[in-house]
Amino acid sequence: MELSGEITAGRPLLVLAVKEEAQYLDTDLPILLTGMGKVNAATALSTVLARGPRPSEVVNLGTAGALRPGMTGTHVVGTVIQHDLDGALLATLTGETYGEPLSLPAGGDVVLATGDAFISDEAARERLAARAALVDMEGYALATAACLAGVPVRLVKHVSDEAGEGAARSWRESVAECARALADWAAANTAYRA
Repeated sequence: MELSGEITAGRPLLVLAVKEEAQYLDTDLPILLTGMGKVNAATALSTVLARGPRPSEVVNLGTAGALRPGMTGTHVVGTVIQHDLDGALLATLTGETYGEPLSLPAGGDVVLATGDAFISDEAARERLAARAALVDMEGYALATAACLAGVPVRLVKHVSDEAGEGAARSWRESVAECARALADWAAANTAYRA
């Protein structure tokens, strides 16, 4: 976890997983790098939100794999799900429901699936494509932490790869281009400068 800048009420907090995704951000907004995965994301964001003050919103900028053909560019997520939590099974064991889909009021119609597995095989991609258009490793955790803290959240994802064979190589090759697109989106859609 690495926080640069100072969180203040009335201004957004930009949240990204890793420095590679943040490399072109040139803003006076605070930036939180959480590390990859749901645990790192939830822990880092919960820690800074608990310390206070709270930002006006959390804006998660990050890369995502495309689960469906033709998905390219930058997308504001409307619904986020967990793909690696078997909520139906847990409900049969406990009678409680865990990990329900989260609808994000500031989002569009894109569904994002979050899980701790980097999707890089065709079978996993096809299974997930029936439920979502994009896949990442932090979105659901960040949305949950922000919602529990009462802070509005936007998940903004730029497609880095096709979440199939060769996805890891594709991510390494495209992350700089994705970081540029995410920085451009943030400059156009947030209070990027005081």
